[in-house]
Amino acid sequence: MSGRGAGEKGGKEAKPVRRVRLQEPVKDDGDNPDEGHMRPHSSIATEEQEPFMGMKVRRRSSMNRAFTGDYLEVASNQQILKLLSKQGDRLVLFADTVVKVNRKAKIRRRILLITDVAIYTLDADWCNLKRRIALNAVGKVCLSELNDNFFAIIVPSEYDCLFASTRKTEIVTILVEATKNILETPLEVNFSNRFEYYMDSEHVREVIFEEAEGGVKTKFISK
Repeated sequence: MSGRGAGEKGGKEAKPVRRVRLQEPVKDDGDNPDEGHMRPHSSIATEEQEPFMGMKVRRRSSMNRAFTGDYLEVASNQQILKLLSKQGDRLVLFADTVVKVNRKAKIRRRILLITDVAIYTLDADWCNLKRRIALNAVGKVCLSELNDNFFAIIVPSEYDCLFASTRKTEIVTILVEATKNILETPLEVNFSNRFEYYMDSEHVREVIFEEAEGGVKTKFISK
C-alpha cells in the first residue's frame, strides 16, 4: 500500500427510526418558536436492509433488532445543533457513542454522527469536533466475518478510522444507504478476518481477527 494525502428480519414490526432534520432557515417574524431547531424525522429501517445479510457470524442479541438511528437525542443538544447548522448538514441519520482506536492502539470514547452529507467524530465529554469526513470521500468499509464490534471506515484521500460499536450493523447499513445517491458506485463493504488501514497519512496497521474460546481475539500489527 502507498501513502495517503494528508488530512484529518425478523417477523416483528419495525420500530420507527429516530432521525433529526435541520429546518430550512426562515425569516424571523417573532412568532416562530421552532426556528433554528432540529425536528425528529421518522422512517422505517430494519436489519432486512443490511447489505451483508448472511455474510458474517451474528450475535444472537443482534438478530431481529430494529434500528433506532439517534441514540443521543441530538435535538436537545445545542452544541451539536450549532455545529451541524454551521456545516450545513440537513439530516442526522445516526448518533451514538462509540470507541475509536487511536494510533497508539489505545481506545478513546467518541460521539459518532452520520448525516446526509458527512461523518463526524466528536469528543464524547465536550462534544468538540475531532474530524469531519464527507460521505463522498468514503472509499469502503472493512469488517471481519466474526462477531466482534470493529469496523474501519476507509478514506482514500485522507486517512482511515477504526471504531468499535455494538451497533456496527446499523452503522454500516446506514452508511451504505446514505451514500447511494452520493457515490458513483455502491459503497463497498469488505469482509475479511484481516485487513489494513492507514492510521495517518503514512503509517499502516493490520488488524487480525481470530476465533477464541468465549469470543474473538483481535490483534493489531503496525507496519
